[in-house]
Amino acid sequence: MIGSLLDTILDRTVIAGYTRVGYRMRRGMWNPAEMQSMDGKVVLLTGGTSGLGLAAAEGFARRGATIWLPARSEQRGERARAQIAARSPDSNVQVGLCDLSDLKSVRRFAKRLVGETERLDVLVNNAGTLTSERLSVDGIELTFATNVLGPFLLTNLLIPLLEQSAPARIINVSSGGMYTQRIHLADLQMAHGEFDGSTAYARTKRAQVILTELWAERLQDTGIVVHAMHPGWAATPGLESSLPRFYALTKRLLRTPQEGVDTIVWLGTAARPARSSGGFWHDRRERPTHRVPWTKQTHQDHERLWAECESLSGWHETPTPAGSDR
Repeated sequence: MIGSLLDTILDRTVIAGYTRVGYRMRRGMWNPAEMQSMDGKVVLLTGGTSGLGLAAAEGFARRGATIWLPARSEQRGERARAQIAARSPDSNVQVGLCDLSDLKSVRRFAKRLVGETERLDVLVNNAGTLTSERLSVDGIELTFATNVLGPFLLTNLLIPLLEQSAPARIINVSSGGMYTQRIHLADLQMAHGEFDGSTAYARTKRAQVILTELWAERLQDTGIVVHAMHPGWAATPGLESSLPRFYALTKRLLRTPQEGVDTIVWLGTAARPARSSGGFWHDRRERPTHRVPWTKQTHQDHERLWAECESLSGWHETPTPAGSDR
């Protein structure tokens, strides 16, 4: 009870809970044996060529998993592969070209993956961007395209492979910044008014949590569980380049990438997360999805987000046949 109370206090204070202080205080309460072997398992991580994604890929590789890394360039992918191999010499890392902001690229990569592997045990949607650039190659707002639409399409294209490999897991990497925003369904791509990259980013992170809950509902009884998480504040090249002022003010308190991804690897390997679905986690504990009432929306709003993602991505859910148990 004392440990749980301390954890909650750290979480509510935000600064203490999200920095390395919170991580280092909590880790003494954890059981190291929870992290299980991944021998024979296949893990796909988007955004795995640097920062948190690369640290998570290294964590899964150390436990014996075969790693698939979608990369926007062959050079970035091969550099990440070499770094993982240097730390885990027996690792098996596959690299494929994929730009999550480009829907055709996502479809090509998914087709290749399905053709080259017979299983997928863990899908980690980690790639993300915080940018002032406006549009993707498909004419979609770039932050939304990269953080929401690309992962939505990739995940749905790979669900048959995940189901074939069940029990399987989907992990969506969100951000504590999502606590500040709700989804604006009338303006998902922030086309009206002045565009603000940080606001757009936070809204997409809220969208990821909503989609997690919707996938959890849709995938009941398939053997696939779906969770979202946030890593706290970690020192990564992406944070330094996108929020340089915040990085400069907090760098002495920031977590290492390895500390930030601990919960990603735990969600992918431990037994406890497999017993539930649709949760939002931080430091190995499920957290509330709202801190303030004005970010709450209805289930109907959430379904409208799903419908918009279907329309924009060109992927459409197949209706459940009559008489099916799904």
